[in-house]
Amino acid sequence: MREIYLDNSATTRISEESLAKYNEISRECFGNPSSLHKMGYNAEGVLRSAREEILLSLGAKGSRVVFTASGSEANNLAIVGRALSKERYLKGAKIITTEGEHASVSEPISRLEKMGFRVERIPTLGGTLDMKALEAALTRDVILVSMMMVNNETGALYDLAAVARLMRLKSPEAYLHVDATQSYMKLPFTKASLGADMITISSHKIEGPKGVGALVVDERVIKERGLSPLILGGGQEGGLRSGTENVPAVAAFGEAVRLGRLSIRERYEKMRSLREYLIEKIRLSPALSEISITLPEKCAPQILNITLPSIKSETMLHYLSSFGIYVSSGSACSSNSGHVSSALVAYGRSEAEADCSIRISLSHRNEKEDIDALCEALAAGLTSLARKR
Repeated sequence: MREIYLDNSATTRISEESLAKYNEISRECFGNPSSLHKMGYNAEGVLRSAREEILLSLGAKGSRVVFTASGSEANNLAIVGRALSKERYLKGAKIITTEGEHASVSEPISRLEKMGFRVERIPTLGGTLDMKALEAALTRDVILVSMMMVNNETGALYDLAAVARLMRLKSPEAYLHVDATQSYMKLPFTKASLGADMITISSHKIEGPKGVGALVVDERVIKERGLSPLILGGGQEGGLRSGTENVPAVAAFGEAVRLGRLSIRERYEKMRSLREYLIEKIRLSPALSEISITLPEKCAPQILNITLPSIKSETMLHYLSSFGIYVSSGSACSSNSGHVSSALVAYGRSEAEADCSIRISLSHRNEKEDIDALCEALAAGLTSLARKR
């Protein structure tokens, strides 16, 4: 049975090039990058090369790359690290985010809210940021705006450049943190085009290994000492993230970035065309006519969310899996929680609809034949599972 992987927003298969780099560095450059001898110096050089590759990919020369163990840790560092950077913020500074953020953003912000920080959550109905609500929320006491660039469940693409422009006018002390884990190496953008002060990226979302992410931090943040470390110890990563760096994983991350940077336009066009092909197949197939497609006005090329007619997403997910076709029922980080997707509810889906929605997330490695097989299996599943309702 041929397996068809359509859950690339959860994770991607590591590329052969990244895997080869991981193995090479594991064998030949296993020194501690903090050591002062040649082996340590060589390991530090590997980290430096990966940092340079990331900065080049984002046009972010002069910024700092802080390596973490995941995108989730990078998000926590940006949010909690910012909130704890000044003692006066503890008296109730304001943080702005959106409704329907990934749990690695929404959970630390909720924790800070319980500590006394004030939080405003901007609506995203229809996959569009409510700019009027944002403008009203942006006051002089805002210290952080944390928003994803691409919603990991709906594929909605938010206009963060417009957010940054408003922030500079109304909340000059605030930093803009962008969770770019679903847009990095999927969409062409730069740090300047976003107007971001901090950007989260993740290795395993771009065909690198799991267990490594990064927070790209603007020099303004460093100069203002606007970020406090969460993990204390030996002072690695410029004092912002202690712990011996995972050098082989960082090297493989850097290789994934290099490969992605060189082919991002081609990858974008491939995924965009596959997504359009999938939408057309669903719309033109009588057997799939009851499926409702979530279509934000502006969207990423790789994500499509669909709502099934009264069939729970988990049921269809297992049905498709039995045929070797893999999709998801939402964010992989919260799929086992039993909670209805806050992102879909924020988009405008009812809780019942959200409970019947699946996410299809594409890779540049997918082909039209994968889409054909998915649609055929969906049609069979709708017929088969409807009889069991």
